[in-house]
Amino acid sequence: MNYSDVFSTWRDLHKTEWTSYTRHPFVERIGDGTLPKSAFLNYLRQDYIFLKHFSRAWGLAIAKSSNITEMHTCSKVVHALLDEEIKLHIEFCNSEGISTNELEKTNEMHQNLAYTRFVLDAGFSGDFLDLMAALAPCVLGYGEIGKRLGASQYSSVYEKWITTYAGKDYQSLCVEVGTLIDNAVLTRLGGNYTSLGKFRDLSQKFKIATLLEKNFWEMTNI
Repeated sequence: MNYSDVFSTWRDLHKTEWTSYTRHPFVERIGDGTLPKSAFLNYLRQDYIFLKHFSRAWGLAIAKSSNITEMHTCSKVVHALLDEEIKLHIEFCNSEGISTNELEKTNEMHQNLAYTRFVLDAGFSGDFLDLMAALAPCVLGYGEIGKRLGASQYSSVYEKWITTYAGKDYQSLCVEVGTLIDNAVLTRLGGNYTSLGKFRDLSQKFKIATLLEKNFWEMTNI
């Protein structure tokens, strides 16, 4: 999926890392339904923690925005995280006998800790573009994964997860985030952004976040 020109450039610069994330065995086994339920539930519990931190990071992006359009898009992402994705996690865990109270008491694993703190540090120590580079792999990677699995002969076992990220609402959000990133880069760096050291730094942040996404899948042995 080409959600944006900047995103496509980052992805193409780091094809190996991107493929290891978006076509990880964990992802493929969600698609064919062979992922053990215990592994999926462990992922959901850790991702519940992650999404809370991720929401804070997008909230920080609102504070670092330079105009109302950026603020509006970032606020839409926060809404999607808090009112849609987290809700999905709670509902699925509840259906498997894991109460919301138990979910809240989940211990954060070190792979999760490394990823969330990297993203938050990008926001606190860097600017809006640094934060976007760190945030992009999660939002747009899930969009790409969802779109691909949704177009395949996927198993019904994890159908709700697949259709959420393949669905119109999430895909539209990915397009908006892609446009946000493109406009932010063009406004701040200009049309020749690929030749700038700043853009190379952003690309490196994107790469690290992509690898941390891959590591997230690997928290559970499958």
